[in-house]
Amino acid sequence: MKTTVLIAVLGSTLLSLNLRAADAPKPLKVLLISGGCCHEYAKQKDILKQGLEARVNLVVDQAFSADGSVKPPLEIYGKPDYAKGYDLVIHDECAAGINDPEVVKGVLQPHVDGVPGVNLHCAMHSYRSGDFKKPVAAGADNGKWYEYLGLQSTGHGPQQPIAITFTDKESPITKGLVDWETGKEELYNNVQILTGKTLAKGKQGNADNVVVWTNEYGAKKTRVFSTTIGHNTETVGDARYLDLVARGVLWATGKLNADGTAVAGYGPAAK
Repeated sequence: MKTTVLIAVLGSTLLSLNLRAADAPKPLKVLLISGGCCHEYAKQKDILKQGLEARVNLVVDQAFSADGSVKPPLEIYGKPDYAKGYDLVIHDECAAGINDPEVVKGVLQPHVDGVPGVNLHCAMHSYRSGDFKKPVAAGADNGKWYEYLGLQSTGHGPQQPIAITFTDKESPITKGLVDWETGKEELYNNVQILTGKTLAKGKQGNADNVVVWTNEYGAKKTRVFSTTIGHNTETVGDARYLDLVARGVLWATGKLNADGTAVAGYGPAAK
């Protein structure tokens, strides 16, 4: 009799566990692209992977090039279907010298097709061509990447602390986040704000520029989150930075509640 009861209890427990496992959402699949000029990408890529996987129910795969030039030979080039099977692409590359229109078109293709994007720091200064220091016109050949980002930036100031102020405190991305000051960082300029929606500004000396924003890109209104912060490894490893990027990932993939919390099942794993 006791054996029968024990088997029944175990069976019920296993069934409950199986049902919960079946109900649990699958982790988001994220592709992190990094490499190129001027940054410690070999370190930063792993900090980002570990930091995001600790904050969000996701798995980060990496497309990394150790090449330190402005033309890193990233494996995604020439493969417009490089994001197939992924829920989100994070662009953290510094590829200022990659200006072939067909290559840029291929990089953008997943986002044209609706795959959300997150863009960090030097991604804003990648894939540019022509007289990119002047405001690009709508539909211009050298404006494709900026249209995706929603903002045009072409340069930056010295490495000094940046005081970050969240200007849109009602966005779920910024809800509850506290203004803060970075260590040494580069404040990127704003040549023009296109269709981007400002979430935070950064002040460094007399300059006061947009440093965090969102965009809806293309016919499918693909969600795009960007921040120009993240030059130095110290900043990338800062919990406040990782919290911000994690919020951007959740928002872009539609997994962020209005109060800034993750949709059930997409927060950090229970310890």
